Amino acid sequence: MRVERIIAGHKRFLAEVFPERRGQFHLLAEGQSPEWLFITCSDSRVLPDLFLGTGPGDLFITRNAGNVVPLTSQDVDGCTATIEYAVEVLKVKHAILCGHSDCGAMKAALDRRGLENLPKARRWLQHVEGAFAHRQPVNPAEGESAELASLIRGNVVAQLMNLRAQPSVVQAAKEGRLTVHGWYYDILTGRIEEYDQGINKFLPWPV
Repeated sequence: MRVERIIAGHKRFLAEVFPERRGQFHLLAEGQSPEWLFITCSDSRVLPDLFLGTGPGDLFITRNAGNVVPLTSQDVDGCTATIEYAVEVLKVKHAILCGHSDCGAMKAALDRRGLENLPKARRWLQHVEGAFAHRQPVNPAEGESAELASLIRGNVVAQLMNLRAQPSVVQAAKEGRLTVHGWYYDILTGRIEEYDQGINKFLPWPV
């Protein structure tokens, strides 16, 4: 894809979209107050505003390979810094951890061949090791992707635990001002499943 395509897209935005929503953008220029923190993968096929019907100002989004929430005591990373800011400054009411089908990071966690020249990626995959301890039951209906899907759901559970362990999240949840969610988004069907911690199971959403 040539850069001309996205330039043309921006021209259409300026000509057709922005004029109709000028008032909204002017209001947003004064500040933001999103209700939802959305933590998801960098995968280009995962478009929260598209499958949730949200728009500018609605979601405070942080993305990385494998929708990881690192657990570190001294290091600073973009994801946990974003979580802290969203919870403490923006006062979001919901934090959503969203994994997705056919995740490349989890494929690499299953088969690390091809990572020889990707030292940073190899190190990053250390953050998804917890997924193996939380694998979900394999669904035969998912065919050849069933094993991968079970691990991806396991990673949602593992990262959800990491999210709940963040100091800002612990305090906000204790005060009753933050609800945490774990989702699995299926690219092929467009459907969302939500993790029910009480029964350790993903359920179709909305239920």
